[in-house]
Amino acid sequence: MENQSSWTCDASHAIQISMVQPVETKLNTLSTFRPEFTYPIFGEEETIFGYKGLNIRMRFSAHDLRLNVHISYNEKFKTVADVAPVDLLTTLDPWLPKSSFVPVEEFEQSVLNDEAAKDFKPPGKLVHSYSSKQRNYEIWAGSLVDPEVRTLLDRIQIFVSFFIEGGRPIATDDLEWTLQRWTVYFVYEKIDPPTPTTPSYSFVGYATTYRWYFYLHEPSNSNNHKITDIPFPYAEEISISKLPARLRIAQFLILRPHQQSGHGSQLYHTIHSACLADPTLHELTVEDPNEAFDYLRDTNDYKTLLPEFLKHNITINANPYPPEDNNANNGQNNDSKKARRSRRPRFMPTSTLLPTATLHSLRIQYKLAPVQFAHIVEMYLLSQIPASHRGSGIGMGAGEAAPTSTPTARLLVQKWRASNEDDRRYYWWRMLVKQRLYKRHRDLLIQLDRAERLEKLEETVGNVEEGYDGLLKAFENRETQEGGDGDVGRGEDRPARKRGKRKFTVFEDEDEESEDQEGEDKDSGEAGMEGGVGNGDAKKKKI
Repeated sequence: MENQSSWTCDASHAIQISMVQPVETKLNTLSTFRPEFTYPIFGEEETIFGYKGLNIRMRFSAHDLRLNVHISYNEKFKTVADVAPVDLLTTLDPWLPKSSFVPVEEFEQSVLNDEAAKDFKPPGKLVHSYSSKQRNYEIWAGSLVDPEVRTLLDRIQIFVSFFIEGGRPIATDDLEWTLQRWTVYFVYEKIDPPTPTTPSYSFVGYATTYRWYFYLHEPSNSNNHKITDIPFPYAEEISISKLPARLRIAQFLILRPHQQSGHGSQLYHTIHSACLADPTLHELTVEDPNEAFDYLRDTNDYKTLLPEFLKHNITINANPYPPEDNNANNGQNNDSKKARRSRRPRFMPTSTLLPTATLHSLRIQYKLAPVQFAHIVEMYLLSQIPASHRGSGIGMGAGEAAPTSTPTARLLVQKWRASNEDDRRYYWWRMLVKQRLYKRHRDLLIQLDRAERLEKLEETVGNVEEGYDGLLKAFENRETQEGGDGDVGRGEDRPARKRGKRKFTVFEDEDEESEDQEGEDKDSGEAGMEGGVGNGDAKKKKI
């Protein structure tokens, strides 16, 4: 029998995705790209056996996203015993609408002869408009209860499998009260149609969000302990939209031809603004964000909060101890041994290091999850320390020698008693990060002996600092570019993400839950294209 490898092809290369537009008597191709992942459909190897010259062409009508699948090949393997070619129609059928498999001619004619196409508008309501690179875009939002929203979403659910690692399609045939929890955001380009019958909208990307019940820890009602008689059953039906909730981003996708143009930031900003405007929503969270989305989220949240940090003069107090506490804030005490004993901190002086009340108010005001807000605060505080006074642990891997940079060498000895104020701020910054990491990973860390525990924390702080430093540099570059060209779009200045699973250098707990399930100590990993997230099972955690 002929070598089977010659009959095996890469599924990602065999599939070609196109967005098409009706123009007079033909369909004009606006863009063509290939999937990033195919393992949900074709298995972990992401290969298709039994064909030579295989081409699976998926064409989407750019406005209403009607799909047609056309399969062609040069040769097909003849079944030998139990070795048979992959049945492509049977394999693809569960993932695509039934209408996707009509003949090519029928699909083309249905799109070309659609008289309503010229008047097409995305379902839902227009919530935001913006421009990027001299092109106009709109973001529309609609509830999943709306049949038109469900129809449009069903047509593009295949993108979840193609571009969101670990993602799963949303069940759009669920009970109505469940569908009420979901909102879908569609990003469209508003184009100048080349002909009077051509639609004026072209799909760019989308995001889905859902409401997740939020237990109020700080009720605003002063009479919350008063017991009143409430009739049962309730006189009025309880609406999902009126219950206190977190807003969770489940899926987030910008198609590849439209990346690096600021659409991801515009979409995230629109969702965040909707969250801020709804008094029943108390936090914006993300389900399993990947590294690309972490970047988008961090830079946008940082841009949002930076004016507030500057306004309130947020900084680390380099002298957290009272002046009369044996000169605890400097190294001038002659009786150094006695000073060390009396000043050795048993607990972190967090309340004197930072204006915790102000920070808490800002977090509540901007409805950010606790750990996400902590990341932004840490990044800002690091930016306030001159580079010459920081940099410890960068690039240090597990098992390597302790960091030996000049600031770190000083701090190893002087700690909070360093004579330079920036050195002291850097010391306390590292201690604050270690405190957060220890709280989050306490169950794992207490299983290690003290030396290994300290080594792990030291290594992780270096990795955190390195990540923040990269984000700060990218943010500065982005602000410079936006200021130079006057582009309205909140563009990303991030290199294209390489495919591959996210690497972690710190405590990984398979049982760890997402960011909103453990309040102050948890954060929630994965997707594709410009800052994607997925509602899958992949455990990819942000430290």
